[in-house]
Amino acid sequence: MLNWAERRQLVKIANLYYIDGWTQQEISKKVGISRPVISKLLQRAKDEGVVDVYIKDESQHTVELEKQIESRYSLREVVVVPTLGFSAEMTRKAVGQGAAQYLSQTLDRSIRKFGIAWGHTLAQVVKEYPFERRENIKIVPLFGGMGIKKVEIHANQLAYELAKKMNGSCSYLYAPAILETEELKERLSAMEDISAILEEGKNVEVALIGMGSPYKNSTLTEIGYLKEEDIQKLRKAGAVGDIGSRFFDQDGFPIEGDLNERIIGLPLQDLKRIPHVIAVVEGNYKAEALEAALKGEYLHTLIIDEQTALTLLR
Repeated sequence: MLNWAERRQLVKIANLYYIDGWTQQEISKKVGISRPVISKLLQRAKDEGVVDVYIKDESQHTVELEKQIESRYSLREVVVVPTLGFSAEMTRKAVGQGAAQYLSQTLDRSIRKFGIAWGHTLAQVVKEYPFERRENIKIVPLFGGMGIKKVEIHANQLAYELAKKMNGSCSYLYAPAILETEELKERLSAMEDISAILEEGKNVEVALIGMGSPYKNSTLTEIGYLKEEDIQKLRKAGAVGDIGSRFFDQDGFPIEGDLNERIIGLPLQDLKRIPHVIAVVEGNYKAEALEAALKGEYLHTLIIDEQTALTLLR
């Protein structure tokens, strides 16, 4: 229990430090106590409840969400972008800006091979990415996607655009995402130009991926890769989401069946071997898919909108 004199001393020192903005060295000279003792007294002021430090900023809420998700899913880092009250279009733009800023500021300059998946969210990230100089980096498409529909969101196009932004180079994977038969997929995958890029994809140092649901706002359905019979098969197999175009169940395991065997792109087991996988996810309807991917331990870093973060924690 503090006596009056001790409490007064703590209040006086705390006022000088927190209210008046004095340094510990300046307080030390004024009150005649060494700087290390001042430091201990400031800590004691917190311990005794004399000082209650709090952060007054709208970002504090999202930072708390980040800490909770990092802890629950053992992630390296989480970035929650404030988006409550935003329209779907505004949310995608905000998350794209947040992800682009994060990548530009944190991506190590020593990175030589950077893999990218495809989709609307990643296209927004690339659009928002600033022009900079990373001459030694090579962008590698991780999934097929050649076709005439939605070319602007295909992995090849995103690899090309991001390489331009970074002043680097890129590879091209000239193959569709999903083939009609497993035999055709095997034949194409064995072609020298395609197999070389698929091998490159397995050996990237960082991978940037998105996430989708086969049942709502599905780009694969929109493009025409997924037919109604495929969707029924996915339901029967228990699929809840996909990364690139690789489908997984509620526990994060790749689904059984021929659909995953007809896909040209990085297998989920190889995704796990990449040193740093960054997922950019926006859209509350993707929360179930995201939770499954986290159970499957495919991600190291997550960049997400606020509403989806709240749904994930519930």
